[in-house]
Amino acid sequence: MRAALAPGVRLLRALPRDSRYRGLTLVLTFLCYTSYHLSRKPISIVKSQLHPNCSAFGPHPRNVSNSSTWCSWAPFDRDNYKELFGALDNAFLVAYAIGMFISGIFGERLPLRYYLSGGMVLSGLFTSLFGLGYFWDIHVLWYFIVVQVCNGLVQTTGWPAVVACVGNWFGKGKRGLIMGIWNSHTSVGNILGSLIAGVWVSSAWGLSFIVPGIIIATVGIICFFFLVEYPEDVDCSPPLHHMASDEDPGGVTTSEKDPEAVTPNEGPLSLSGQSSVDRSNSPKEPAEEPAAISFLGALRIPGVVEFSLCLLFAKLVSYTFLYWLPLYIVNVAHFGAKEAGDLSTLFDVGGILGGIFAGLVSDYTGGRATTCCVMLVVAAPMLFLYNHVGQNGIGTSIAMLVICGALVNGPYALITTAVSADLGTHESLKGNAKALSTVTAIIDGTGSIGAALGPLLAGLISPTGWNNVFYMLIAADVLACLLLARVVVKEVRGWCGYMARKRGFKEF
Repeated sequence: MRAALAPGVRLLRALPRDSRYRGLTLVLTFLCYTSYHLSRKPISIVKSQLHPNCSAFGPHPRNVSNSSTWCSWAPFDRDNYKELFGALDNAFLVAYAIGMFISGIFGERLPLRYYLSGGMVLSGLFTSLFGLGYFWDIHVLWYFIVVQVCNGLVQTTGWPAVVACVGNWFGKGKRGLIMGIWNSHTSVGNILGSLIAGVWVSSAWGLSFIVPGIIIATVGIICFFFLVEYPEDVDCSPPLHHMASDEDPGGVTTSEKDPEAVTPNEGPLSLSGQSSVDRSNSPKEPAEEPAAISFLGALRIPGVVEFSLCLLFAKLVSYTFLYWLPLYIVNVAHFGAKEAGDLSTLFDVGGILGGIFAGLVSDYTGGRATTCCVMLVVAAPMLFLYNHVGQNGIGTSIAMLVICGALVNGPYALITTAVSADLGTHESLKGNAKALSTVTAIIDGTGSIGAALGPLLAGLISPTGWNNVFYMLIAADVLACLLLARVVVKEVRGWCGYMARKRGFKEF
C-alpha cells in the first residue's frame, strides 16, 4: 500500500512556483550570511582567553614567579594587549572596507552563485587557519594579522551578493519588513558564533575558529548547488520595483507632483509599494542586457551618499559592541569568558527585534531615513544608561542589552538591506537592475570604514576608562543622525504635502 504524500510536500505543491523559489532564495541567502557572521564572532569571545587574569589560577605551576600573564597566549601576554587586539580587529576590518568597494564591481560582472560560494569556501579556510595557530603553537603576531587580512578580503564577497540575489527576487512591496526579518541572519550568526566559540574557548580555543570555518565552507558548497540568481533563470516572473501609476497611499490619484515634495510612498528612495499588475500573464520579450553601472554613476543616485555616511557611524557603534562587548562584560561585571559571551548574545537578540521593527515602521510610513533617525536619537541616552546602570543586576543588564541592541542595530539593518535594495533599483536607473551589487558595496563599504574605526578607537580609548568609550559611541550615534537630516526633511515635506492634498480632496 502506497503512503499518502508527505504533508510538507503537499504544502510545497500548493504554493505557486514563484513563491517556492522566492522562499528557497530567502532561506539560502539567510543561511549564507548567518555563516559569514558566525565565522566573524569567535575572535571577540576568544580575546578574554588570549589574555586572561592568570592570578585567578594561582602561581605559575613551573615557576616561582607571580607573573599575572603566565597563562596568556603570546604575543598577547604583554601590557599593550588591548592595542594588539585592536590591531587584529583592524587587520580584518580595514581589509574588509577596502575590499568591499571592489567587491561590488566584481559582483555585477561575475555569476553571483560562483562568486558567493567561492568566497564562503575561502572564508572557511582562513577562519580555520586562525584556529590552527593554537594547534601549531604559533606565537608571532604577523601570522594572525595576515590571516585576518586575507579573511577580511574574501568575506567581502558575501553582502553584495546576498542583497543582490534578494533584490532580484523581491519588489518594494513589504521589502522593509521582509528584509528586516531576513536581516536577522546577522544577529543569529553572532549568537551562534558566540555559543559555538564558547564551547571550546576555555579548553582548546583553536576549535572556536575551526568549527565555524567548516560550517561556512559547507554552507558555501550547498549554495553552489542550489542558489538561483534571477527569477528568469527558472521561468519565474521578475518583481516590479516601481509602481506603474501615480497613486497615493490614501487612494488619491495625483495628476501633479511637486518636484521637491514626496509622498510617504515616494520618498527620496521612491518607496512605492509593489504594483498589483500581474506580470506573469504578459509575454516575456527578449531585451538586451543593460551594462553594469559605474562607481561614480552609483554615487549620483539620490540618497546613496547620505545613507553611506550615516552607516559609517552606525556601523562604528555596532561593530564596537560586536568586538568589545564580551571583554567589557568581563572587565566591568567580572563574569567568566563563557558567561560574558553568552550574555553578549542578548545584544544580538535586540538587533533581531530592532531590524524587524525598523522594517515594519518604514514600510508603513514610507520614511526610511526618519525611522533610522528616530532610533538613533533614542539610542544615544540608552547607551549612556547602559554604561552607568547596566551592570547593577542581571535583570537590568539583560533588559538594557536587548534595548541597546534593538536601537543600535535597527538603523544599521534597515540601511544595509531595504535602503540598499531601494537605491539599487532606484527610478533614476530606468529599470537597470545591474546596480544592486555596486550600490550595496558602496553603502556597506563606507559603513565598514566605521566598523574598522570603532574597534580601533575602543582599543585606544579603553585604557583611559570605559566611560570614554561610551562617550565616543554616543557621539557617533548623534553624527549618524545629523547626516540624514536633509533626507528626513525631504520625507517630512512629502508627508505634509500628501496630507494637504488629501485634505483638499476631501473638501472638494
